[in-house]
Amino acid sequence: MQQIHHQYLGLSSDQPFSPGQIKAQVVIIEIFSMYCPICQREAEKVNGLFRLIQSRPGLREKIKLIGIGAGNSDFEVGFFREKYNIEFPLFSDARLFIHKKTGEVRTPHFFGLSLKKIDGIQIFYSKTGGFSDPESFLQTIIKESGIKE
Repeated sequence: MQQIHHQYLGLSSDQPFSPGQIKAQVVIIEIFSMYCPICQREAEKVNGLFRLIQSRPGLREKIKLIGIGAGNSDFEVGFFREKYNIEFPLFSDARLFIHKKTGEVRTPHFFGLSLKKIDGIQIFYSKTGGFSDPESFLQTIIKESGIKE
């Protein structure tokens, strides 16, 4: 993982981690595949979502975005990152371990996780397919997670 992604996620080491270790109140996870035409088409919207979150001082430390390449190798994830200029962290799931744990969802699929210190991790959002525009999607995440901007 690149050092900048380490800092973005608030992780202290380059070791494997769980979503609960990310320094945020909410984590948006996109399950994607570099071979998925919808994922390719939606890449710019997801980039827009990342930039929108980063542009808002009241949200940039509260909401983090990561992508997991279902069945994709490190090379394939790297290719997707380069081709679509992805700025947020992407991880490979070549053996489909995470994909199986998430119910073998179709791609793209978005999960919204609320990271609560007392209750642990709660999934408050789960949907297959793209979204209409980054602002509307972000407002849905804010509303359903209950975080304050």
